[in-house]
Amino acid sequence: MVDSIRELTQRIRSFSAARDWDAYHNPKDMAVAIAAEAGELMQHFVWQQPEQIEERAKSHRDEIASEIADVGILLFEMADRMGMDLGEVMAAKIARNEERYPVEKSRGNNRKYNEL
Repeated sequence: MVDSIRELTQRIRSFSAARDWDAYHNPKDMAVAIAAEAGELMQHFVWQQPEQIEERAKSHRDEIASEIADVGILLFEMADRMGMDLGEVMAAKIARNEERYPVEKSRGNNRKYNEL
């Protein structure tokens, strides 16, 4: 990784503050923006058949990377603005998922934890 979560979050916050965007970055608008950017990411794959997806991911790599970055940037900023340490909440969620999806029950299938 190039930078830590904290370093990237600070850089994102500095970028936003320099442009006086803080008034527009409330939790609701951040959540809407994340969903909008995730929609732009999904647009790269809409109507693609399973055999087309890998080629599509390769041929549109830069554009897809840009959309992934947009989602990530907004997510980092939203967590920070809500007083959440993104690294901590992600680590806690991974730990919870490790309990919900034990290897011996979930390996090789895509069932939800309550279906295992």
